[in-house]
Order: sequence, then structure tokens, then C-alpha cells
Amino acid sequence: MRKTLVLFLVAVAPQVASGHVVRHNSIPEVYWGTWSPGATCSADDKAAFVLSAKGYVGPAGNCSLDYLSETAAPKGAIYSARLLCPGTGTQKKSVVNLIFRSDADGVISAGATFASLKEHRRCAAIDPAAKK
Repeated sequence: MRKTLVLFLVAVAPQVASGHVVRHNSIPEVYWGTWSPGATCSADDKAAFVLSAKGYVGPAGNCSLDYLSETAAPKGAIYSARLLCPGTGTQKKSVVNLIFRSDADGVISAGATFASLKEHRRCAAIDPAAKK
């Protein structure tokens, strides 16, 4: 009986305790569209951003997705997007990270770090940039 318990703990326990990150090459379709931190969407909202399968358009610029990491969490998946943004003028390309997770229907938390996550609501109008 003890041998069985020890064998079980050695074989199963490390798998249960370890986190698992899955890497994707595109953003899930459920997140495509325009997201605004305000209660309503407006064309002049500087903090709004657009997510598409392979890109991001927003305050950080017009960026392409390098890769997306998905990590399981108790309240659903947490995504971390590594974005490659072109430089302007003499600036080199920059790397921008965007963390996002679903909070409720039509609401996500998004930001560059966990400390900077803010609620964003999906805008009703579909932005043409979201269909890349």
C-alpha cells in the first residue's frame, strides 16, 4: 500500500503542481475587435486598441504579433502577447507586451503588466483593422 502511494505521489504530484504555458501564433477570435477603457467608445479615444488575429493597433502603435502565451488560471486563461512594433524615424523596432484576460461578457482586463491591468469594454462597431 505504501509503495503504491509513493509511486502515485512521484508520478502525479509534479504534474499537478506545475503550471503549463501554451504558445500560439494568433490571438483567439473571441478577442478580435476594438476595446475601450471607458464606458462608451468614441473615435477620439486615445487609450482604445484593436486586436486582430496577428496584430494590435493602439497607443503603442501598429504592431504585429510575435507570439501569444496562454496560461491557465482559476478564473480562466491569461494571455500574454509579445508584439513587435515598428520604430519611427531613427528608432529601432520595439517589443511591447500586452497581458489580457476575460473578466465578464464583453469585458477584459488588459495592460502591459499585472499591476497595470484595467477594464476594457468591447466597442459595438467593428473596426476594419480588426479583420487583418
